[in-house]
Amino acid sequence: MCGRGHGACHYPGRGLIQLLILRIIHERPSHGYQIMEDLERITSKDYAPEPGAIYTMLRRMEERGLLASRWESKGSGADRRVYTLTEEGVRALREGLEALKRRRELIDSLIRFYDTHF
Repeated sequence: MCGRGHGACHYPGRGLIQLLILRIIHERPSHGYQIMEDLERITSKDYAPEPGAIYTMLRRMEERGLLASRWESKGSGADRRVYTLTEEGVRALREGLEALKRRRELIDSLIRFYDTHF
């Protein structure tokens, strides 16, 4: 059953969103709004994150030591919090990607079975 909101039927699991956030920040330090835009781009707009959910996830990831943040002053406009990966965040990204590779192998095996038998 699909929830409300754009892309709710295609909502990637929280663990996958966390890996995507780690990937985005690994590519370059980013602020929350940029992370949300990058998530939409990466998921071909199938997932339009709710700002509250993303900011909550960023805070939790920082509390767990995966991210560090600092306030950046733009000169004009509001200051923004910019996130960077910690060593623990890099380790979590690496381990998460290895887990995805193993999962992909399992899914590929199931698809081959399906293609052979059905």
